[in-house]
Amino acid sequence: MSDFIAKFSKISLADVPSADVSKFPELTAEQKALASQFETLSKRLDEKDTLVELNDSLRTKTFIAGNVPSTSDLTVFEKVYPLASKWTSKEDVAKFRHILRWVDLVQNTLVTVPEPIKIDYDIEIPREIKEKKKPAAAGKEGEKSATPEPQGKKNDKAAPAEGQRKELTEEEKKARAAAKEAKKAAKAKANAEKNKPAAAVPPNPSMIDFRVGFIQKAEKHPNADSLYMSTIDMGDEEGPRIVCSGLVKYIPIEEMQKRFVVVVANLKPVTMRGVKSCAMVLCASDADKVEFVNPPAGSKPGDKIFFEDFNGTPEKQLNPKKKIWEAVQPHFSTTENFEVTYTEEGKEPKKLVNEKGELCKNSSIVKADVK
Repeated sequence: MSDFIAKFSKISLADVPSADVSKFPELTAEQKALASQFETLSKRLDEKDTLVELNDSLRTKTFIAGNVPSTSDLTVFEKVYPLASKWTSKEDVAKFRHILRWVDLVQNTLVTVPEPIKIDYDIEIPREIKEKKKPAAAGKEGEKSATPEPQGKKNDKAAPAEGQRKELTEEEKKARAAAKEAKKAAKAKANAEKNKPAAAVPPNPSMIDFRVGFIQKAEKHPNADSLYMSTIDMGDEEGPRIVCSGLVKYIPIEEMQKRFVVVVANLKPVTMRGVKSCAMVLCASDADKVEFVNPPAGSKPGDKIFFEDFNGTPEKQLNPKKKIWEAVQPHFSTTENFEVTYTEEGKEPKKLVNEKGELCKNSSIVKADVK
């Protein structure tokens, strides 16, 4: 990294939007996803906790994507610079200490600014304290030591003296034996009910996690000519996911950028030519073309999508052995009005909608294969 900094010619703040990506080190797929996440967040610095999230991320990183600089540092710096220039109080410096350290690094190595921000490293600020998780409290049971039985205390009922034990009649013996057998049978029945497997639920669309996704950036897969590698925001707390899709032959890369789509978010991740793909973009197709299934206007990343009457809780991750997707997907299609539907034999089609009942549609294919 030091060799790169030594050779790099700083660019002006005005030239940041046109910075040449090829002049920076190549990022891994994970680094690209992280960089894309903070490029998106930098457009919403006025939202609560966005700067705190950036500061926390930079706590353990030299640059936005990790230990190597990228154009994301320039993009985010351009948005943060006007705000950071106003952070002069001890409270601001303490709260955004990691952002200010990064700002100072960028303005001294990557970007020429009209008025460099002066960082007072001698200012006395409170020591940063990381929260530590408290150990789980010990259960109340076990904390109390067993209380010994006071010595000398006699049982309430004294045992009968030797030779005075009452003999049971035959009827009493039979009654006790019957009660013992009944208790044994009841216990066996209870254990059988407890260990009885739950009734298997047949595959249905509520098990599939359909969501709205926003493609932040799409590019050609580095190791496969037929694949796109897209960074998609699906509303996850962890940030965007990388998704590989075989759409190069069908959809121009220009149409893959900055757009909303419907994704299947709980398929088991698969590695496609060296890149882990963590979801699937839902498309409609016929023998001639492929097109996206579009979410309703006004959608946001992470919005839940489902088929009517199947608004349940999706599986956390679909188990490939259960073949849930394979059982449900063949029933997906589109109507003459391009509405995406799920149709069970002998039943009315159920439409793909959001929580408001607004429809998901494709653009032009009737009776499409949807997957």
